[in-house]
Amino acid sequence: MKAGKKIWLCITGILLIALGVYCITKPNVTLVSAAYILGLLTLFTGIFKLVFTFRTQAFMPNSGTRMLVALLDIFFGCFLMSNLLGTAISLPMVFAFWVIIESISVFILSFDYKKVGFPLWWALMLLGIAGAVLGFFGLKNLDVAAVTLSALIGISIILVGLAHIFAMIGVTRFEKKIESLFKG
Repeated sequence: MKAGKKIWLCITGILLIALGVYCITKPNVTLVSAAYILGLLTLFTGIFKLVFTFRTQAFMPNSGTRMLVALLDIFFGCFLMSNLLGTAISLPMVFAFWVIIESISVFILSFDYKKVGFPLWWALMLLGIAGAVLGFFGLKNLDVAAVTLSALIGISIILVGLAHIFAMIGVTRFEKKIESLFKG
């Protein structure tokens, strides 16, 4: 890999780590940005669904339903983007509900794991209970849920940044190993 590409990989990693730290330290900005990105993704998803519907309506049934869903996605995306503050305020509540629903699902699935003989089924059950309790705690304390969501976004971005830096180090080591094989 060219040295310039390695440098950009490293710079990208450092910038992502800085962005992750910023997300953790500025939860309000993070939530508004997340609201904007959510609205933009929903809008683009609707547009792509609509294009797909037009291209396939001649040979796929139920194109009217797909068109309705596409139009609703477009409407919902525009709504989210036009009301960023409201979307940002509601994200912690949505996050808390998602944690509750996923945790209840894990709790229920733990009994299926027990039926098939998985020895740690009880750990899944306890994780499901703990997740649901934390989700309900988040609903009761939306400020805590907002900070938690921002921290998760920030940590995720930091991990991607670290992955870029480790990839650059790995590529450098791989290149050195290849060179030593050809020289020896």
